[in-house]
Amino acid sequence: MSSERRVRIGVIGIGNIGSAHANSLYSGKVKNATLAALCDISEKRREELSELYPDIPIFSTADELIASNIVEAVIISTPHYDHPTIAIKAFEAGLHVLSEKPMAVYCIAAREMIAAADKSGKVFSVMFNQRNNRLFAKAREIVRSGELGELKRVVSIVTNWYRKQAYYDSGDWRATWSGEGGGVLMNQAPHNLDLWQWICGMPEEIYAECDVAKYHNIEVEDDATIFARYKNGATGLFIATTGEFPGTNRMEISGTKGKIVIENGTLTHSALPIDEREYIKYPEKEKIVPTVTIMEDEKYTGHILIIENFADAILNGTPLISDGREAINELTISNAAYLSAWTGEKIKLPMDDELFLKMLREKAKTSKKRQETEKENMDSSEYNSRWNTNW
Repeated sequence: MSSERRVRIGVIGIGNIGSAHANSLYSGKVKNATLAALCDISEKRREELSELYPDIPIFSTADELIASNIVEAVIISTPHYDHPTIAIKAFEAGLHVLSEKPMAVYCIAAREMIAAADKSGKVFSVMFNQRNNRLFAKAREIVRSGELGELKRVVSIVTNWYRKQAYYDSGDWRATWSGEGGGVLMNQAPHNLDLWQWICGMPEEIYAECDVAKYHNIEVEDDATIFARYKNGATGLFIATTGEFPGTNRMEISGTKGKIVIENGTLTHSALPIDEREYIKYPEKEKIVPTVTIMEDEKYTGHILIIENFADAILNGTPLISDGREAINELTISNAAYLSAWTGEKIKLPMDDELFLKMLREKAKTSKKRQETEKENMDSSEYNSRWNTNW
């Protein structure tokens, strides 16, 4: 780094993931940033925080923290619907913003966030920490360089987001249309949807089936299957659920020059010596042999690296690993999947954002808060590990 100065960050919303971020900053694990303020609307939580962080100012509202002039950046880790509102206020106050995923519940709000970021000129990032995983980064490099040839098919199976009923019952906003804005696609799968489009690009058509309360007592989907089609005719399949145990985490990308498989902490790249579209013309007796390269995963601290990159962008103009403007891509896929499931139709991208918002609001009208039971108690290392790649 060219500067020893640390960015003063305020964390807004100190639930499980907010606690993890606060702890990382406070304990010095983030080399170029420091914890400068905390905010939570719960009086009980603020009392707990005052004991954990006796020297850190604690606010009851985001507005108070933003107006305090003691931070230059904020991390937003509140329930999803609040992300855009808080981010826009922070940008208008001249603060940099790192938002938890998803950036918003619907694309219209996401675009408002992006517009506010552009107008402010401040750094805007979203917590897509799995972009730091070397296997997914390598897959992106291979695909985007053309080494894999023309895309044929991508299959992403992420069924190891298993959650017990107690998880949903730990917060009254969880698994509701009015509080969370969706289920597995809105809560757990944004990381994987982001990786899908980050590596392979955006499809142009989405069809989806989203099963509501298939495995849990909730009002949103806990099982989703998305079928996609790309401009060149390639297809995509995305499967996610919180109701299978044990689950699978596998991504398979096929192209005309080979295949990539990521599973069990390993990337296997089978590269063809010639394009399959040429090989198909060969006589049957002539064979080719793929060159197989294997890369192993390594331990990484994805959340911390995203915060460090965010701070480095503020201090030194370093390019963002996860630019907030890109986060609308995964949100577009999940919004389109919901709209497809609700209408039974294939959704062409760009989609009808107004129709989606209208139908979402209709669902939110009949949404009911959950009966909250005892909250989850996880330390920051446990929570960070939950959201790293779970092989």
